[in-house]
Amino acid sequence: MKFSEINLNKNIQKSLKELNFEKATPVQEKAIPFLLENNQDLISLAQTGTGKTAAFGLPIINKVDVKKKRPQSIILCPTRELCLQISKDLKLFASNSKDLRITPIYGGSDIRKQMRELKMGSHIVVGTPGRVLDLLKRKNLELNKIESVVLDEADEMLNMGFKEDIDSILEGTNSKKQILLFSATMPKEVLKISKNYMNKPKKIEVDSTNEGVKDLEHNYYLVMNLKDKYQVLRRICDINPNVYGIVFCRTRRECKDISNKLVQDGYNADSLNGDLSQPQRDHVMNRFREKHIQLLVATDVAARGLDVNDLSHVINYNLPDENQTYVHRSGRTGRAGKKGISIIIGSNRDRRKIKTLEKTINKDIIKKEIPKGKEICEAQLMNLIDRIVNSEVNKDIEKFIPSILDKISHLNREDLLKQLVSLEFSRFLSFYNNVSDISSDERKRNSDSRKAEKGFSRFFINLGKKHNLRPQNLIGIINDYTKNKDISIGKIDIMQGFSFFEVATNYEKEILSSLKKFMWNNYKCSVELSKAVGDSSKSRDRDKPRKSFKRGGKRTKPRNSFRRKRR
Repeated sequence: MKFSEINLNKNIQKSLKELNFEKATPVQEKAIPFLLENNQDLISLAQTGTGKTAAFGLPIINKVDVKKKRPQSIILCPTRELCLQISKDLKLFASNSKDLRITPIYGGSDIRKQMRELKMGSHIVVGTPGRVLDLLKRKNLELNKIESVVLDEADEMLNMGFKEDIDSILEGTNSKKQILLFSATMPKEVLKISKNYMNKPKKIEVDSTNEGVKDLEHNYYLVMNLKDKYQVLRRICDINPNVYGIVFCRTRRECKDISNKLVQDGYNADSLNGDLSQPQRDHVMNRFREKHIQLLVATDVAARGLDVNDLSHVINYNLPDENQTYVHRSGRTGRAGKKGISIIIGSNRDRRKIKTLEKTINKDIIKKEIPKGKEICEAQLMNLIDRIVNSEVNKDIEKFIPSILDKISHLNREDLLKQLVSLEFSRFLSFYNNVSDISSDERKRNSDSRKAEKGFSRFFINLGKKHNLRPQNLIGIINDYTKNKDISIGKIDIMQGFSFFEVATNYEKEILSSLKKFMWNNYKCSVELSKAVGDSSKSRDRDKPRKSFKRGGKRTKPRNSFRRKRR
């Protein structure tokens, strides 16, 4: 159904045309005509991103009598962010409706300003339950003549503990009001509200195969070792260079840890958790909406009510306990006809949970192989080329062209391209060329073998993750101490307290002599040749954890242990 076919007034139709709203979504097609013609209560079961705001907002705006300088409709929603988003959308819908006033009221901001706006005469109030109840108690808001009440994301409001506030607000309204309840799910608490306060409501249910879901792809990646989860997250982000999404974590601490790691590794990321003050939260959200942040790492509680358009990915770093929480998470992407991807990073123990999720969403969750370094490098290179090709040329650069051409005249086309790509990409290329693949299948095949590739020698170094060593650091160490940047470096395995790396065998002596003993970040370091299991050489088998226990089980100090140098 087209909006032009719906009996909305000309001012709203003009606004919709300016917003390029043409075709109604299923929930809008079912709800709007009904609400325009009826004052019956309504229950709508629809997921996030299906166009609910327009479904209840357009009929409400259409019914407003601007001559009555009092609230005629109130919309309750769970969070400040959703409150502001709904208000913004309604104001756009009413942009050509003269003198129609819409007021958002929410906690964490100046209540006196909200009081003044209500006193000036507001027709539609959008608010969070706590602040609405506060203003009711102060007698700055009256709902005894309210004509309609909307409960948006009712299940989320109840999950956040707003049941008593909602009860108090509804009890203070007149008995003839219309109640519109919108919810993604129908738990017992929501059902109880409908039974207590609603009168023979019409039920509209948008099937899980609606357009907001059919454009959403569900994938999962399995890791054999939970310690690999962060590296899998990195690879998912790197193979999708234009990723714009939310990473969901289980706890505040994990949320902060993942966010900090992403920032340290050069990603545009930030975290949203319960420890943030309201101004800090607003700052993070503004940066995310403006796409200054590509990855927002959040807990479910902190992300409640978030409404951000154009998300390409939702990444579940951990699966939630409740299947409906996954529905809420994934529903934030794949909206308004745009493609979206919901990703699970799990382990073998999550397989059964994933199967139950498939039944809940009525859709397959596809197993994907963890991206390999070569695939990631290719994706990043193509993205770089696309950015170069599609970049807008600054006309002011014209005057510099003769000098530039003179400067690069000795380079042919291919050499110039190599130089340009190397400048932009060498660090990234070095990292993925020198780290091992972490797909579950590869780990299974390689778990019994630690032999170096043919033509390469394998070395042990007493630095690892706990010393903040990364592959690029190790490459730098080799280059700096050998004074030779032509050394071919193979696979690098960074462990917790030590690491292994491979170098072309013809450089074996040079590595051993240059890196026998040295200092790095105040640590005493050394490199030794590592021999494969079963090798009869005198060199100690370094590819197995060292046993440092006497008979009787008492632990002794490990040989060649090192301590951080005292300053």
